[in-house]
Amino acid sequence: MSNFQIRPRRPARPLYYLAPAIALLAVFFLAPIVVNIVIAFTDMGANLRVGEFTFRNFERIVQRDARIPMVLLTTLIYVTATLFIFNIGLGALLAITSTAIPDRLGNFFRGLWLLPRMSPAVLYAILWIWIADPTSSGLLNQVTGAFGLPPLNLRNDFPLLLVILANGVVGASFAMVILTSSVRSIPAHLANAARVDGASEWGVLRHVVAPALSQPIRFITIYQALSLLTTYEYILLITGGGPVYDSTPYALYIYRRAFDNGAYAYGAALALGLMVIGIAFTLVQWRVTNMRDTFAAPKIEVL
Repeated sequence: MSNFQIRPRRPARPLYYLAPAIALLAVFFLAPIVVNIVIAFTDMGANLRVGEFTFRNFERIVQRDARIPMVLLTTLIYVTATLFIFNIGLGALLAITSTAIPDRLGNFFRGLWLLPRMSPAVLYAILWIWIADPTSSGLLNQVTGAFGLPPLNLRNDFPLLLVILANGVVGASFAMVILTSSVRSIPAHLANAARVDGASEWGVLRHVVAPALSQPIRFITIYQALSLLTTYEYILLITGGGPVYDSTPYALYIYRRAFDNGAYAYGAALALGLMVIGIAFTLVQWRVTNMRDTFAAPKIEVL
């Protein structure tokens, strides 16, 4: 009778499990960054030919592009106003109010508010174009006309306000969903104990609900700020960045310089600047909001 030994099967190395994710990361994230860096140091134009490697694109950004300061100021106003007024402020308000009403009504309201995010960007942009139409057919002018007010032309007179409103309304749904989960995760006995101790509804909101929302708001602030810095599709569809460059943030400016003018190398240099801005912003936010402690391993104390 022969003796057979069954050898224990060795588990596969963790690298094997990570290989598909690493491959996708390398192809769709790292490779475009490397290509962008290489193109930024060339003179590639509309003919897609590289004649020489040069630093002139960066000299142009620093010394000769007079639109850069205006574009950066527009970006600062656009990101700050959209982030704090809508993406955080309105999102938190929607989360708190929609959890204070009956569940069915709150779920219906949140689902209704999520429709713009689930609908195509073109359809959402057409809706805002109709709202801001300067003729009497526009929704806004129909409302102002009913009160005897003069017609408004937001796309020409207040384009930056229009894109802030359009991006803010759809962006508030992200914070609404996350903060709704945070509000619902608060144990009910905490609010009940506060009310028994004589706290008003404002006191419950301030001392029970608000502390539970602080960490999710930190995450939303970083995520939405970086998203606003890099996305521009609604602006491109609604105002096109105009009139002239009045509603053009930095990301859209990169697109217009690269694809409208055929200056691909200069657009790549500008994109490299956006990468630096994004990394710097992330590090500053990480430091200011103390995200290192937020995601640190929990400490368990035994008394």
